[in-house]
Amino acid sequence: MADIKTALVGYGYAGKTIHAPLIRAAKGLELAIVVSSRPDEVRADLPGVTVAPDLGNALADPSIELVIIATPNDIHASQAHEALDAGKHVVIDKPFALSVAEGESVLTHAARVGRTVSVFHCRRWDSNHLTFQALRPRLGDLYQFVLRYDRLRPVVRDRWRERAGPGSGIWYDLGSHLLDQALTLFGWPEWISADLANQRPGATTTDYFHAILGYGPLRVILHASMMTTIPGPTIEAQGSGGAFVKFGMDAQEDMLKARRTPGDTGWGDDPVMGIFTPVIDQLPGTPETIIPCPGNYLAYYEGIAAALKDNAPNPVTGEDALKVMKLLELGFISAQQGRRVSA
Repeated sequence: MADIKTALVGYGYAGKTIHAPLIRAAKGLELAIVVSSRPDEVRADLPGVTVAPDLGNALADPSIELVIIATPNDIHASQAHEALDAGKHVVIDKPFALSVAEGESVLTHAARVGRTVSVFHCRRWDSNHLTFQALRPRLGDLYQFVLRYDRLRPVVRDRWRERAGPGSGIWYDLGSHLLDQALTLFGWPEWISADLANQRPGATTTDYFHAILGYGPLRVILHASMMTTIPGPTIEAQGSGGAFVKFGMDAQEDMLKARRTPGDTGWGDDPVMGIFTPVIDQLPGTPETIIPCPGNYLAYYEGIAAALKDNAPNPVTGEDALKVMKLLELGFISAQQGRRVSA
């Protein structure tokens, strides 16, 4: 079966650095069209790929089966509707909409026209996430689980993600990643408590969050800040069988920025070891070094190809992404009202 001809909409940071190289490396997909207002840059980076000036031009091509939307958050839903109207399958960068209502509208539309919608929650294939899943049976009953995404970016940049407006701020951006990881690991929580803030001088949108999800005795803590000089552990799990602590972010994004390609020797390898400390006779035992599992964002796009060509499972369903949207909304309510909100 021929590769699925694919159009990528948007060639900003996400489209250029993350989506384009992953699509090109994925078995079963062919990057045929890029929709961009910077045609010279696209042609220099991707010889042989057609550049379209707008989404309508790409949708008019009957050979295009899949449209990947990597544009600002506030137009994700409207562009998804356009692509579905044209009979295309759709992948949408996270968050796939601005609200639960927008997300439900996209999913209803997809069901009506018989097309697949998937959302690019690539952090399910982070090294840290995969390593924790492999180690989880040794941790016993979990009582505390922490995910952190901290950076030092004290100067507000003039870009849509950092300007006040629909879909901006790191609760939408990084919060989507961490919420999806938590939902993948633990399912739907009983409640959420969230603190959101604009901390940097001149900040007009959220650049800090600290959210807690409640699961019986388990507390899942999601934290991100743009004003962290020395980051804490990116993942920490405390359980009856022991503790797992790991510093350092997944390496794949930096590899992509360095123009490395999935499949290169060492792709996805994380040089920062984790530490597992077992509980023995109710006391901490001898710490063990844990070699991280390699990260594998390529698995998402190869999963998309398999879903469309072979009826394999959708790697991230729209219904999963809608749960992220629901928690994002509840997080805003919790922060505004200063209270725990039932989920």
